[in-house]
Amino acid sequence: MRLAGFGMRAVAASVTVGLLAPLARAFYLPGIAPHDYKIGEAVELQVNSLTPSLNAENKLESVLSFGYYDERFHFCQPEGGPKAVHESLGSILFGDRIYGSAFDLHMLKDTSCQVLCQQNIPGADAAFINDKIMKGYNYNWLIDGLPAATVKVDDRTEQQFYSVGFELGSSQAGQLVPHFHNHYEITVQYHTLDAVHHRVVGVVVTPASKNTVLPKDGTASCDAAEPMNLHEDRDNSVVFTYSVKWEASEKSWATRWDDYLHAVDPRIHWFSLINSMVIVVFLSAMLGLILMRTLHKDIARYNSDDAEDLQEDFGWKLVHGDVFRPPQRFELLAVILGSGYQLFWMVVTTLVIALLGFLSPSSRGSLTTAMLLLFIVYGFSAGYNSAHLCHSFGGLSLKRIIITTVLFVPGICWVVLMIINLCLVVAHSSAAAPIGTLLGVMALWFVVSIPLTVCGAYFGFRRKTIDPPVRVNQIPRQIPDQPWYLKPIPSALMGGILTFGAIFIELYFIMNSIWFHKVYYVFGFLFLVFCILVITTAEVTVLLTYFHLCAEDYRWHWRSVYTAGASALYVFLYGILFYFSRLRLASYASLITYFGWMAIACLLFFILTGTIGFVASHLFVRRIYSAIKID
Repeated sequence: MRLAGFGMRAVAASVTVGLLAPLARAFYLPGIAPHDYKIGEAVELQVNSLTPSLNAENKLESVLSFGYYDERFHFCQPEGGPKAVHESLGSILFGDRIYGSAFDLHMLKDTSCQVLCQQNIPGADAAFINDKIMKGYNYNWLIDGLPAATVKVDDRTEQQFYSVGFELGSSQAGQLVPHFHNHYEITVQYHTLDAVHHRVVGVVVTPASKNTVLPKDGTASCDAAEPMNLHEDRDNSVVFTYSVKWEASEKSWATRWDDYLHAVDPRIHWFSLINSMVIVVFLSAMLGLILMRTLHKDIARYNSDDAEDLQEDFGWKLVHGDVFRPPQRFELLAVILGSGYQLFWMVVTTLVIALLGFLSPSSRGSLTTAMLLLFIVYGFSAGYNSAHLCHSFGGLSLKRIIITTVLFVPGICWVVLMIINLCLVVAHSSAAAPIGTLLGVMALWFVVSIPLTVCGAYFGFRRKTIDPPVRVNQIPRQIPDQPWYLKPIPSALMGGILTFGAIFIELYFIMNSIWFHKVYYVFGFLFLVFCILVITTAEVTVLLTYFHLCAEDYRWHWRSVYTAGASALYVFLYGILFYFSRLRLASYASLITYFGWMAIACLLFFILTGTIGFVASHLFVRRIYSAIKID
């Protein structure tokens, strides 16, 4: 009956996820307090790094960002030089470099054709700028925390929405020299609270290319019809100008992000959930059938006193003396599982916080900062579970398990990140993390994460070990030849593709958001997809573990990990498909950055799903072998 309850809970979990689907849209709680401006009060315009977007061929040619005040761009600087704006740790790590600017904006004060400065751009730097225009690079400005945007129209719904950033320049087919945008029409939308106070609720910039000539009196005319072309064989004189228009809006401050958070087609997310739910229901039905019928009959027969039934014993009962034998390289397995617990609680906590709306898009980098800090804090869980599992497997060296836990996952990620960062430094990209930030992350690791891991390992090692419900034989049982579909590689590939099938549609949106600098906000859908991922991974692994045990193969420990974690291979293959379909990276730095981050993501995904699979299989194996009588 306990096994029947186990199957019913699996089915009930999948139904519960379906009932929660209407709550998939997470509500939004503003992350920062509004700023009320008075008429004539200065409104700061901040500038961020220039980032790549789709080129004329709808391909992304680079993933490198470049600082706004990179000397090769020759943009106008404020008096006294640009001053950096305080940023969060996550914002810095993901390439934001925000500074003040020379733009002079005042609440409700329209201006026309204001001159920023006149710059001389050499031919070599002109070639650099033209290259970035051809690759679709965008300006990224901020006013009151809102990104400057371009107004676009959804082809399907004909609805207007804001696309973050605006073009560095423009280029059309057959055009030898692109047009450089050096004039900016800035439209700031404001919401009036009362006769005195106003709030910024929208920023739209329409760039233009104008070969403006600056007269001696310093007053320019922005009526030039000739575009600004940067010639690579000579110096170029460029006049930067801007106009500001203040536009009243009925939008409130709390809803000002709605125009930015535009879903191209929300039905795709629902299709993703339905697709995942079909897989979950199918697996739940299979699992329920096995647990409530096949296993129930097996246990009843194994516990029968009928001598004829006892002589016909076969399948999973025959390996009861070996199924709880400690696996090979159990210390490494314990470290992987401990890190998996750490990742699991980090993901769950982050999703809950995001689902409640506390990770506002107004607070740049808050999601990355939260994930990093939670990963560090949950080092206690990594140490605790690694030491406890290792001790349960028979490990006696607490010091060795602590060192391995501290160095394994963080060490691999750190090495890959250092390689990526070195390539970014060589490419002069602003995405390269400053040395101070790297030292800060190392300080958090040494001062917070390592002590918590040591503390967790101490308590985990002292906890009572997990004793097997049956006695383990001294001599290992010989494993018979397995059918081809139960061999390690085929079974792992079959299990991994089912898990991947539950998440691949939402994975597209996540990758699209990361590499195309879009705002990802559907954390309600993401939370449900994660729940489906957990259920699917657990059910697939339990099913395959049962099939292996029936074939008298008791080596389920590592099998459960790489069967569940095999979905990470499909995620990496999907990353390769995404590269060939949406990207066309030319530089080695872009290639290393893209595939380096994909490697880190897949490693962490392997550890996370592998841990989910092991825990599910461990509970399943203990339950079925506790339910039978052993002579």
